[in-house]
Amino acid sequence: MVQRVAIIGAGSSGLVSIKCCLDEGLEPTCFEQSHDIGGLWRFTEAGRICVYRSVITNTSKEMMCFSDFPFPEDFPNYMNHSRLLEYFRMYAKHFSLLSYIHFKTTVHSVRKRPDFSTTGQWDVVTETDGTVESAVFDAVMVCSGHYAEPHLPLDSFPGIENRFRGQYLHSWEYKDSASFQGKRVLVLGVGNSGGDIAVEISRVAAQVFLSTRSGTWVISRISDHGFPFDMMLTTRFHNCLENFLPSALMRWLRLKKFNTWFDHANYGLIPQKSLIVNDELPSCILSGTVVVKPNVEEFMESSAVFEDGTVEENIDMVVFATGYTFSFPFLEESVRNNCRSKYTLYKYIFPPPLEKPTLAVLGLIALTGSIMAGTEVQARWVTRVFKGRQTYTQTWSPNEINSFKTNKRKYFFTQCTSKIKTSYIGYMDEIASCVGVKPNVLLLFLKDPKLALEVFFGPCTPCQYRLAGPGKWVGARNTILTQWHRAVKPLRTRVINDSSNHSLVFHWLTILGLPALLCAGLLICKLTPEATPGLGTLRIHTLALQLI
Repeated sequence: MVQRVAIIGAGSSGLVSIKCCLDEGLEPTCFEQSHDIGGLWRFTEAGRICVYRSVITNTSKEMMCFSDFPFPEDFPNYMNHSRLLEYFRMYAKHFSLLSYIHFKTTVHSVRKRPDFSTTGQWDVVTETDGTVESAVFDAVMVCSGHYAEPHLPLDSFPGIENRFRGQYLHSWEYKDSASFQGKRVLVLGVGNSGGDIAVEISRVAAQVFLSTRSGTWVISRISDHGFPFDMMLTTRFHNCLENFLPSALMRWLRLKKFNTWFDHANYGLIPQKSLIVNDELPSCILSGTVVVKPNVEEFMESSAVFEDGTVEENIDMVVFATGYTFSFPFLEESVRNNCRSKYTLYKYIFPPPLEKPTLAVLGLIALTGSIMAGTEVQARWVTRVFKGRQTYTQTWSPNEINSFKTNKRKYFFTQCTSKIKTSYIGYMDEIASCVGVKPNVLLLFLKDPKLALEVFFGPCTPCQYRLAGPGKWVGARNTILTQWHRAVKPLRTRVINDSSNHSLVFHWLTILGLPALLCAGLLICKLTPEATPGLGTLRIHTLALQLI
């Protein structure tokens, strides 16, 4: 029987894993290599992989909060690293998590015990201040995350090591733009980090070039009427459209929506596979402070030659925004080999060949929504499996793995394996069904129509998975019904006297006309896609519901 659980890492995944263990009556021990919580989100000047100084979250607070601990209403919708770290501290204090963490402790090895097939136990060797200790644990939760090792593909860029005389660095080394003053800088990669760094450096550099192999869609954090983009887009209503309407039509509607901000083809960004969140990149391209270039073919002493034959001279610095690779060097080789790809993990969590399901990898997912929310629902399921309250048999054959890769992934833009993300609502509902906490929307419409409307048409926030079942939270209903208030609260820092009665009229029109509005919206989407901006019907419903 599982009782003692080792948790590796005290970032967001580690903190929620401790809390879920306590909820199930387990005894967690968390090992954190650094001196504090926060993981990637704890900014430091140098020495460890972390966010850069100016980073802002790409997911809004309502969509990324832990399901039974919403952000304070006065917190901004999108936060810098210090605010998010403050939230982690509040969460840890509220649920008394810090006493379970061993700081400045490195995990050297996690190995199956000789009697593992019977007990499922693990030998965990750690080191603290030079003292090596070994302990036996009934289960292990790996919460070290995606960003273990920087991916620096020097072999893909001939000349960067032996000819180029400028400086090059990986984005994890980037902290701020101070050292780029007056430089001509080339940023390789147009992911979220590449876009952010290019924009920030462009404020002080002589010129910034942004090299992309395949382009990207660029969306703003701000959606219709100024609300957070993910609150407006990530709804069960929209998910139904995704599932019922032809995929080609939905892709066309989505791309049309994204091109309403600016024409990506005109900006040299027409993509094949990816999407980033960046509010300033189009403006920088429009003003010429950032110039988009194709992939680099080779580097010369002070120049870069691109695949289209163009050359940019006098390049002083190159920033590799080429991502990270995950690794688990502390796992024994047989287990580590089965964790090399997230697609070999059962539901992205359990290594299938183990005789006992007592090892779980959390947070190794790429969702179209908040990874924090996805990791929490993973931890809720894992701890119940450990406790024996949920049955789980690992019968995950290679054919099943291939089927899962094909059917469960959602092609967010086009079919490219390196950038495929899993549907947020689809995955959350799948794991929530395993836990027994997936909301029953039809039942809600019978018992609590007001809440049901917000659950279906409003944003699919993590609190929806606390309405019923194990871990039910009494505050979930009110949190969902007040989510739009918390989104608007930090914006209203200047009182505006508005004596109009438009909101009251719209309130009653919405109540009386909502069924007809829904039918009309579905009909428009099916019959006349050219007449809608892609997600216009969704916008109408979501904005109406906040007034109910």
